[in-house]
Amino acid sequence: MIRNISLLYGEDLEYIDKGYIIIKNGIIKHAGRGDYYGKYNGFIYEGEGILACPGFINAHTHIGDSFGKDISVDSNFESRIHPVHGIKNKILQKSDREHLIQFMRTSAISMMKNGIVLFADFREGGLEGINRIKEAISGLSIKSIILGRPEYYYEISQDFDENPKIPTDVLKLIHKILILADGLGISGANENTDNSLQDYRKIIQKKSSEKKFLVGIHAAESIETEKKSITITRKSEVRRIVTNLLPNFMVHLTNASDADIELAAKKKIGIVVCPRANATLGVGIPKIARMLSYGCCVGIGTDNVMINSPDMFRELDYIWKVSKTIDERPISAREILKMATVNGGKILGINSGAITSGMSADMIFIDKNNLDISPMHDPHTSIVHRASGNSILSVMIDGKFVNGNEF
Repeated sequence: MIRNISLLYGEDLEYIDKGYIIIKNGIIKHAGRGDYYGKYNGFIYEGEGILACPGFINAHTHIGDSFGKDISVDSNFESRIHPVHGIKNKILQKSDREHLIQFMRTSAISMMKNGIVLFADFREGGLEGINRIKEAISGLSIKSIILGRPEYYYEISQDFDENPKIPTDVLKLIHKILILADGLGISGANENTDNSLQDYRKIIQKKSSEKKFLVGIHAAESIETEKKSITITRKSEVRRIVTNLLPNFMVHLTNASDADIELAAKKKIGIVVCPRANATLGVGIPKIARMLSYGCCVGIGTDNVMINSPDMFRELDYIWKVSKTIDERPISAREILKMATVNGGKILGINSGAITSGMSADMIFIDKNNLDISPMHDPHTSIVHRASGNSILSVMIDGKFVNGNEF
């Protein structure tokens, strides 16, 4: 039991100034306001001066490029991250395996230090890419969702009219990937024909009898990719994806139309935004307030480590300030914090993201007396606007405090 602690309770992140949390076998058994008067014989921690917040869920990363931080920082969007001819792909192909794994591990440790308890990674490199990330995070407390992919891409400007399916040997590789991974993290609509997107969908539907698999895909990140889709296919990236793939979530939608955002909401497809990465690449600002107004479930990711640090505190602060600048009705700090916790858990279908009975005990404990946030007049705003990894006293994952040796 942790008693006399402040906490952000439940899916609405209600602030409780003085409450309690009871944890058993890694699960939150009870949490609430005031003192706990039920029977309890376990260990008790005192939480005076501490605020418990759900651990952050980083719903979209590429940590495989951690070795290439800020390489070619002034290059354009396509030349940096295109999956076939981009600089990122060249880095992954030519770098030493041990160096890649070492820096992937440092990114995972950095995430934990900054309050991230789980990250969902789009894993390039086929089977070897999955093996690399598993080796990189071996022995660490941080949880992961690994979404693999085959290194096989179409070019719609050449292949769209013929509309080929995924070759048999690649289909076999996808089945092998799903033995190791938690689902598929697909590059984008412009690297697929309608038939290949449908093939991915059929595989997941067939495999769903064995276990639940997630499917995520990038969409409408830049104006150029969106124009390309409409020019060649007469459909937006989002519409092609929804029609042929129907994924669990789409990443970015930075340049999606209102009609596409509304379609995502109607189909209950989650949206993961990566605003700082979009800004670094100069591709625009996602219309997050509009997404929320349509009823979309919006989560947050930090995207490629090559172009952006995996720091959710900085992501929250950026979204809050940009929203105040561009939105007629700015997004509240509480809503932004929900995107980083509750919503991320819902999009990824995991038992994490809220401090309430039945949830995994994944939390960060913030020092209310930290010099940067004391005095704390508005807890949600203090976390979003002022807190940092330096404000965290400890991180808990599955009911266990992360051992300082991991840092």
